[in-house]
Amino acid sequence: MKLFNQIKELYVKQKTIFFLFIGVLLIPNLFLFFTEPASLLVRFCNIIIPLSIYWLLLSSSSKPGKIIWLLLPLLFLGAFQLVLLYLFEESIIAVDMFLNLSTTNSSEALELLDNLWPAIIGVLVLYVPTLFIGILSIMKKEKLSSVFLYHQRKFALYILGIGLIFIGITCFTDKSFRIKNDIYPANVGYNIVLALQRNAFTRNYEKSSEGFLFYSLPEHINHKEKEIYVMVIGETSRAANWQLYGYNRNTNPKLSTVENLIHFSDVLTQSNTTHKSVPMLLSNASALHYDCIYQEKSIITAFKEAGFHTAFFSNQRPNHSFIDFFGKEADRHIFIKELVDDPDYNPSDNILLELLENEIRKGYQKLFIVLHTYGSHFNYQERYPLSAAYFLPDNISGAQIDNRQQMINAYDNTIRYTDNFLYQIIILLSQDDTHSAMIYASDHGEDIFDDKRKLFLHASPVPSYYQLHIPLILWMSNSYKESFPICYETANKNKDKAISSRNVFHTILSLGGIHTPYRNDSLSIVSPLFVETKRYYLNDHNQPKPFDDIGLKKEDFMMFKKAGIKH
Repeated sequence: MKLFNQIKELYVKQKTIFFLFIGVLLIPNLFLFFTEPASLLVRFCNIIIPLSIYWLLLSSSSKPGKIIWLLLPLLFLGAFQLVLLYLFEESIIAVDMFLNLSTTNSSEALELLDNLWPAIIGVLVLYVPTLFIGILSIMKKEKLSSVFLYHQRKFALYILGIGLIFIGITCFTDKSFRIKNDIYPANVGYNIVLALQRNAFTRNYEKSSEGFLFYSLPEHINHKEKEIYVMVIGETSRAANWQLYGYNRNTNPKLSTVENLIHFSDVLTQSNTTHKSVPMLLSNASALHYDCIYQEKSIITAFKEAGFHTAFFSNQRPNHSFIDFFGKEADRHIFIKELVDDPDYNPSDNILLELLENEIRKGYQKLFIVLHTYGSHFNYQERYPLSAAYFLPDNISGAQIDNRQQMINAYDNTIRYTDNFLYQIIILLSQDDTHSAMIYASDHGEDIFDDKRKLFLHASPVPSYYQLHIPLILWMSNSYKESFPICYETANKNKDKAISSRNVFHTILSLGGIHTPYRNDSLSIVSPLFVETKRYYLNDHNQPKPFDDIGLKKEDFMMFKKAGIKH
């Protein structure tokens, strides 16, 4: 008991608390020193400058507990940052991470949190006692002396001076260095501001896009046959696990037998986050010209203007993003999970087939339908019925590297289920002698503990090969192929060329014969005018970056080479 009281007395002394709080505040910076790929000089700046600021702040009060509670938002960001590092092993909290908080539904969030419990427990153990000690500091009669505080401020200013010298040297030697990008927590604060700005722009979309027109006109006016075009948006489906792309498992037993089907081998997504990648599939926005998304409407409106009946069916919940706005442009839009008053309602994608068939049976002369699937989104085992469990065992007890084989089995089952889903769409479109075509593209891929980095999920601030290489599949009916042979022949010629998700919008417009000033045939993979262009990735600050300048590692470039990806 005497020893306990001595320890207690030591750790509740204000001086001890003072230095303890400096250490706690600095922990994210210490982790970032080892995780970030910046130069050694930049990493030292990321220690010295924040250390001096924390030291100055804590020396502004005789009771450090008051300061630590005033810095509660900073502690929250520190906890968020540590969890992010646990999940992705590098990078600060990105703008997209904050936006993901507002566009991820509760069920998805719970699925993710279930697998972050070690990190969450760790930050609770770190920060909850810190706040408790802060209360003890406030309640104690003891205060830090003015002499002690004076010396601490003086020492902090010395450290700050050294830090400013380091900053000056860094600015001179590294032209890319920016405090708002490279010093934590200034960079996180800057990202919060950007996230708030983007959120405001998004919420104002209805007004900023009001009156927008594609000035669309139909080109297939000499063909009297019915036209049906189906765009299928995949979720978290990576090309590496598709049999069509050389995977050594039978994940595409149905599509492998389909005639008139073309799969494009060298396709990269422009973003590994759903709230950006899906809108770029649906619109003219791209990594090179992303900001047009705030003024322009989607491909659905382009087809509507050309006389098509349009429909948008989604197996995901609305999340106040551009996906919702674009979907609601359709003559008929349904978010399936909103039809049932049950937050745990989680149907498989095949439920979309019934809606598709019903829409086709209504007999529209011109029909354009978008199907937004749930595809291969984690938790994988919940994306297909028990009867579709082909690769076993697929029971995922936890997202851990020890369970990787079960996770791969479950993930491959989702790909096999998608294979059957797309096959059923093709069967539906083949039943009538119509000009019909289906295009499928995934929004992005996924990491599943694939190499020594032990990365998992997607939307990481620095992507990987597995998140970037996506499947893109095109099918045309015999009737369409006979009437527009150039489209099929050209697509075949382009199947191994360098393509990105940017090409999808222009390709669908070409397929549907939609003439608009916004269509660029040099970007359409079914047009003889198609030209391979340099591909770009939309980074966290919405800047276009070449794929060799986004932080990819040697493991990614090795996989690029293995898959035949040009970069």
